[in-house]
Amino acid sequence: MLKLISESGLRFLWISVITVILDLWSKYAVIGSMELYESVQLAPFFNFTYVHNYGAAFSFLHDSGGWQRWFFTAIAVAVCAVILWWLKQTPRQQKLLPVAFSFILGGAVGNVYDRIVHGYVIDFLDFYVNDWHWPAFNLADSAIFIGAALLIWDMLTSKNEDTSTQDAN
Repeated sequence: MLKLISESGLRFLWISVITVILDLWSKYAVIGSMELYESVQLAPFFNFTYVHNYGAAFSFLHDSGGWQRWFFTAIAVAVCAVILWWLKQTPRQQKLLPVAFSFILGGAVGNVYDRIVHGYVIDFLDFYVNDWHWPAFNLADSAIFIGAALLIWDMLTSKNEDTSTQDAN
């Protein structure tokens, strides 16, 4: 089992574990110290604002009557399963892609936990300019964003073996 982990992308699961721990710790710190909708300004462009997100990204389907809780949970669980399978298949020489997917996995697990336990996702990071606020988010969402950015970075910077052999001809 240890050989399987050390020889595959599963060796980066520690990133997912740390992501989930930090995400849950931050959410419970917010729950324990703030009232719902309370906002604490930390900078002229950033607040901690405790809100519940019943939908998905940008509160998509937040007012759909509750079915979306289980729909988004099922999607996230399926994505987590695919990521775990993919990490198991990833050869040792690949580094950036399994790191990216480990961030995404950790973020997905953190938000799935919220949906199952609370029925909504706890958000509290509130960036804004004047009266325009970006939708509040959390550390799990940040990890998913980091993972997606790393995927894009890898896609833009990696050399495709098919292209390099065609160029040589």
